[in-house]
Amino acid sequence: MTISSENPASPAATAVDFRTVDLRGQSLTLAALRAAVPRAQGQTVADAEEKVHHIISAVRQGGFVALGELAQRFDGVSQDHPLVPREALASALEDLEPSVRGALEESISRARRFADGQRPRNIEVQLGDGAVVAQNWVPVARVGLYVPGGLAVYPSSVIMNVVPALAAGVQSIALASPPQKEFGGLPHPTILAAAALLGITEVYAIGGAQAIAAFAYGVAATEAGPALEPVDVVTGPGNIFVATAKRLVKGVVGIDSEAGTTEIAILADSTAQPRLVAADLISQAEHDPKAASVLITDSEDLAAAVRTELDRQAAATKHSARVREALSGPQSGVVLVDDLEQGIAACDAYAAEHLEIMTRDAPAVAARIRNAGAIFVGDYSPVSLGDYCAGSNHVLPTSGTAAFSSGLNVTTFLRAIQVVNYSRDALAEVSGHIVSLSGAEDLPAHGDAVTVRFS
Repeated sequence: MTISSENPASPAATAVDFRTVDLRGQSLTLAALRAAVPRAQGQTVADAEEKVHHIISAVRQGGFVALGELAQRFDGVSQDHPLVPREALASALEDLEPSVRGALEESISRARRFADGQRPRNIEVQLGDGAVVAQNWVPVARVGLYVPGGLAVYPSSVIMNVVPALAAGVQSIALASPPQKEFGGLPHPTILAAAALLGITEVYAIGGAQAIAAFAYGVAATEAGPALEPVDVVTGPGNIFVATAKRLVKGVVGIDSEAGTTEIAILADSTAQPRLVAADLISQAEHDPKAASVLITDSEDLAAAVRTELDRQAAATKHSARVREALSGPQSGVVLVDDLEQGIAACDAYAAEHLEIMTRDAPAVAARIRNAGAIFVGDYSPVSLGDYCAGSNHVLPTSGTAAFSSGLNVTTFLRAIQVVNYSRDALAEVSGHIVSLSGAEDLPAHGDAVTVRFS
């Protein structure tokens, strides 16, 4: 494996230091591939755990007082109670720019159609006369949805969280987003408008790990305002502290996934258009200086052309400094592979949050990918489409967790309950087997619970 950070195309002062990981000529195990692909170095979930433990403990012990102190510390705002007044929601929707409202409505419409199609069907299986086992999908009672703040505003994340919860049939929905000093300690008005557009009235100005803690454990009422009742499931993306908090409360509540800082991988061959590849890498680097942008290709010529485009486009984009920092970080770079087979293996080892396929016969290649949060096929399915208007969900697993986690969807808010209904004759038919197995496991009372019914 060769790693370099050479980029002779542009002056050092403005160049994107997009490093190279060269896997060509090597036969690597899955473990070696996972170690080789670009990953963030520095702060990890483990590093954040101690800080998040303190935040969770503070919220559990101090309630709204602690939340107010944390809002002052992290957000620079003073608050007696974080519940957003309903009139603020209505006002935000009334003041929303018409073009933005139209875009949100279109995004909601497409997301609803996709979410409605995701709901699994209940099943009933008859295993014999009078022997019926069913599986019913039932929504959780209450959910807490987190919408991040920070370097950008994410009304689209309101849609991505709320729509599948509504499609699942959840009756109680609470939403939290960081308080903003410039908006009087309330979340960004576009966030509030999106919530109002979806009929969500329980919105809190709480950010970060403290929001996850408040959802998981609840907060008792005070003279300043009503209680924040605990939820059954917490969903939504965020930074490393949000992802860590979700990991720490998992088991107290359900979570969607540990959706941290965004990442994109692009599997491309010589047929890919360098300007499109570069634009898509930059689109995700725009989120955060720690965002990951990875190109996996068997074409040195494409890699060189993409580097040139990255320098040109990064210099011209609004958040140029942020983009260059993300693209130059250890979490980003080009991975050179021998061929498509090794490229697919590298993709599965990386398990990207967003994976674009820009190759010959892209649909066939996409069908072979096993590990990704979402796959975007061909030149006209950029990640930006999925961020806003594809109908898919953009709350997706990051940091390799797509190897075992799914993106946010309707089933996140559902439980599969099995229902067993046997008649006397149906139980009698298998009673001997139950007695035999209970004896084999040295649990004779299990068998007795059956035979007593026929004494």
